[in-house]
Amino acid sequence: MADKQNYWNLVLETLPLEKLQKLQLNKFLRIFQWAYNNSKFHRSLYEKAGITPDDIQSFEDIRHVPKVEKSMMRDIQKKDPFPYGDALCVPLEEVTEYRQTSGTTGQPVYQPDTWQDWEWWAECWAYLLWAQGYRPADRVFIPFGYNVFVAFWAGHYGAEKIGCEVVPGGVLDTKSRILKIQELRATALMGTPTYILGMADTARNQMGIDPAELTINKITCAGEPGAGIPSTKKRIETAWNAKVYDHAGATEIGAWSYECSHQPGGMHVNEAFFLVEIEDIDTGEIITGPGKRGKMIITALDRVAQPCIRFDSKDIIEWAPESCSCGRTFRIIKGGVVGRADDITKVKGVLLAPSAIEEVVRSINGLGDEYEVIVEKAGDAEKITLKVELMPGSKDRRQSIESKLTDQLRLKTNLRYDIIFNDYGTLPRYEVKAKRFKDMRKK
Repeated sequence: MADKQNYWNLVLETLPLEKLQKLQLNKFLRIFQWAYNNSKFHRSLYEKAGITPDDIQSFEDIRHVPKVEKSMMRDIQKKDPFPYGDALCVPLEEVTEYRQTSGTTGQPVYQPDTWQDWEWWAECWAYLLWAQGYRPADRVFIPFGYNVFVAFWAGHYGAEKIGCEVVPGGVLDTKSRILKIQELRATALMGTPTYILGMADTARNQMGIDPAELTINKITCAGEPGAGIPSTKKRIETAWNAKVYDHAGATEIGAWSYECSHQPGGMHVNEAFFLVEIEDIDTGEIITGPGKRGKMIITALDRVAQPCIRFDSKDIIEWAPESCSCGRTFRIIKGGVVGRADDITKVKGVLLAPSAIEEVVRSINGLGDEYEVIVEKAGDAEKITLKVELMPGSKDRRQSIESKLTDQLRLKTNLRYDIIFNDYGTLPRYEVKAKRFKDMRKK
């Protein structure tokens, strides 16, 4: 029998596949009916498609429900009931939480939540934190500038829900955050892979503090694919002498996936609360088995204020071929989120995923954590420039580093790059989501 201490909810996390699918189908029918009855936006969308709640009897039927894209949500907001528009399913007075998307892909989308929704957010985080080994004895430091972007707000409340002590490092600068971690002997940390690496760099090179000698023993990363990229994960774990766990979520979706303490090479989908479908980018067919990547279409099965039903996330994922040794029946996405459909682009006729470049750069000893990729037109041809930083003390190895970098890039991406070595510390640093890939052809 499974040890219940290993699970936040033993029943749901180990539910047999047949019962789990029945739960998902029942929940989908419920949220579809709710949106059909209470959202002018969803009702109009479904009526145009000729679909009613009575038409949804199976997973095959679900695949005929129209998808929702972020651009559609932008179009309806700033209208009555202001500012959310026709997707709002509850009276305005029941909205207790306001968040918005980060705006990295365009005009931010506003996200209203009821108190019930916010409790649901915290419960989703409780699943993932417990799976990553967080316990009431932990003191969790959150180095996040608390604002309108959801980021680690829900992580804060999820940690409190499972009994952790939470230290909010909101208005502190990086050095002050490191000193506070040292002062309070914090045991856990949350942040983007970029910022967690940046904190380690600041501690070592500006403060003379070895982050590996601090008391942090586990780190939850989100916001970027980095913690699912082996070379980036290794850098963070080495820098902090801590276990690093990946997590993916989104403002308009929720905390839908997480890596567990068994680190199976991917993330569990929290299938008790979300229905994930993987769609072939070219054909639109639903991919049900392992071995092929597609974009994620996701439904949040319990969110009521502004439902998320068959949302086209643009995240590129694939199903893993095996279950996890942790005993959870929730399926795994191999390697986590490997990128976004918006970011994967053709260069010189070759499909390029920016995460592949990150994997190469972070795997080479002597290169710093930061880099920048610029794709641009050069007459009728296309050119890729990769800017990297040499670590202090590595200048005498520049030629061998460049040779290895060139070979690995060619091997992993099938492309040639113009490589520019920058002085250490001169490339941009990011606190939230990094913007390292710049496609100038689109301008």
